[in-house]
Amino acid sequence: MATSESSIPETMRKKVETYIFALQDEIVSAFEKIDPNAPPFKRDSWVRAHGSGGKGMSCVFSAPSPDPTSSPSAQEPNTVLEKAGVNISVVHGMLPPPAIKQMRADHSSIPYDGTSSLPFFAAGISLVVHPRNPNAPTVHANYRYFEITEPVTEGSVDPGKVVAWWFGGGSDLTPSYLYEEDAIHFHSTIKNACNQHGSELYPTFKKWCDEYFHIPHRGETRGIGGLFFDDLSSEKHTRLSDDVPRPKSAEDIFAFIQTLGNSFIPAYLPILERRMSTPTNHHQRRWQLLRRGRYVEFNLVYDRGTKFGLQTPSARIESILMSLPETARWEYMSDMGSDEASEEGKLLEVLKKPKEWV
Repeated sequence: MATSESSIPETMRKKVETYIFALQDEIVSAFEKIDPNAPPFKRDSWVRAHGSGGKGMSCVFSAPSPDPTSSPSAQEPNTVLEKAGVNISVVHGMLPPPAIKQMRADHSSIPYDGTSSLPFFAAGISLVVHPRNPNAPTVHANYRYFEITEPVTEGSVDPGKVVAWWFGGGSDLTPSYLYEEDAIHFHSTIKNACNQHGSELYPTFKKWCDEYFHIPHRGETRGIGGLFFDDLSSEKHTRLSDDVPRPKSAEDIFAFIQTLGNSFIPAYLPILERRMSTPTNHHQRRWQLLRRGRYVEFNLVYDRGTKFGLQTPSARIESILMSLPETARWEYMSDMGSDEASEEGKLLEVLKKPKEWV
């Protein structure tokens, strides 16, 4: 007897895919409502080819190019956002032996013989928003699901047995100018989201975030932190206690991911609305561009996701580099921020010594 499609249990793959597409639409719509006179986000659907499978949707905002025939004052765009992207990828393919060997460090259930590849599935949402006003902070968020299965016979439409799965993600704030009330609001919101699923999650993942987004050659963090986590599954986690309650089943961790994803708008949008019209000047713009230079340095030199993407065959380079700001600046031996009493110096102080905001 045939089984009706509606009675087939929905896989975690499908649940994650459904959720991230809905979250993407909600976030993009929220940004478009903030600045209704700006051009809408460009929505770019794509399909992965070249021997692997998958699809995605890149939603990208960039301000219109100025008219070279207009006056200099008229050429300056007045959009709230300068550049932003909210991207989704849902891909599958074969994981080579070197990658399997590396992943076994945190997932011992993955079989490894040194020569065989294994099928993988990955789905995630990643966003970066660079506002125009130097008083409004850049924000980043990423939530993802990864799955490895046993090999299947050629031509099979069903995935093989799952041998390992995990979730990862986080969100973090990168201001050019420090407003403590903004930092407290952002961290309080994501802390409250974490606390619904376990008391150890926020302090552990906040510390991990400060460590991950550190720029060693500058001796400072990229921003004022947030959350970062990876390899969250039913297996023992190196950063979490065994005897402290936390989500461990796939369903419970997925619920945690949804709570965090749903907290993005209330964590960030009030900050953007509060700062997007703050009066600004050339001095602040110069500092903003210098800080964006640091953002570029971290993303291209240290960020694991960027490096993994750039090394992936047939990767969508435009989507990978979506996180970079439209404009950045580097100055030789810049003195900006050297005065500890200045607004720039106050930011550098917390970037060199991460602070507990809540």
